[in-house]
Amino acid sequence: MSGKVAVVGGGSFGWGLALAAERAGREVLMWSRRPQRDGTRRIRLVAALPELAAAELVFFAVPSPIMPALAEELGRELDGGHFLVHVSRGIVGEALQTLSQVLRTRTPCRRVGALAGPLVASALAEGAPGGGIVASRFPEVQAAVRDALGGAALRIYSTDDLIGAEFASTAVGLLAMAVGFARGVGLGPATLAVMASRGMAECTRIGVGLGGRAETFTGLAGYGDLLAAVADDGRPELGVGRELAVGTPIAEIRRRVGGYVEGLESARKIAAHARSSGARAPLVLLCADVFEGKVGVQDAVAALMGRQVGGE
Repeated sequence: MSGKVAVVGGGSFGWGLALAAERAGREVLMWSRRPQRDGTRRIRLVAALPELAAAELVFFAVPSPIMPALAEELGRELDGGHFLVHVSRGIVGEALQTLSQVLRTRTPCRRVGALAGPLVASALAEGAPGGGIVASRFPEVQAAVRDALGGAALRIYSTDDLIGAEFASTAVGLLAMAVGFARGVGLGPATLAVMASRGMAECTRIGVGLGGRAETFTGLAGYGDLLAAVADDGRPELGVGRELAVGTPIAEIRRRVGGYVEGLESARKIAAHARSSGARAPLVLLCADVFEGKVGVQDAVAALMGRQVGGE
């Protein structure tokens, strides 16, 4: 099999991955329903999804709801020699199925992984210094991602805690929206710090219950990624949170960002799981209610500051 890299999805993050791979000297095959730009000397746009099977390493950079169908379609052309890695912050279904599980059930591939951490599409595209973490139980997948993307400006670390890294990334998507919301209503750094740290503590408890390791949430996939959001790295979730803070209707927000917002759906699903499992997650529950319009801005701030204080 060739050393080509494939990217499913031609959105901003898909292009960021493609350009990073191009800088690393790789030939890239990209498929998109609506390409945003023309290809380059090393990035070739393909018309049919099955053409991506010519690459050994395939990145999925698409919203979680459409990934199962795309994985199944492409999976008809794949075999056990392919490595599949997704970059989504989403989860599928009410049982909080991770997208690596989707890839394993919808394709014949078993060597799968997830790319997480403080990676932003614009920084990837521009080659700005940064880093991320690839999670996979297979060292060869970790090595393939590092070889395809890593370089002097992009540090790619690794972990075998795939479930933990995926759920930590999903949690950061939710909490980044909460950070944007808090900034939008004028809350200061101390409040942001409390909200971010307590929110991650709640998500860590849930993630450990799903099979992840607590230490994964303290690394790049969790706190490292959340720290970048608190520092305002320009990710879309921050903008969504700010829009919610000023009362922009969710339908209008979806229109502005192009449809699906992972964090909105993830909040609802994680909150439902917390309620059914009995997990202690008051901040996550509050975020879900705010995002769904069940709690207004002033009531949300009052609820946040009025929570009973206990041991950390």
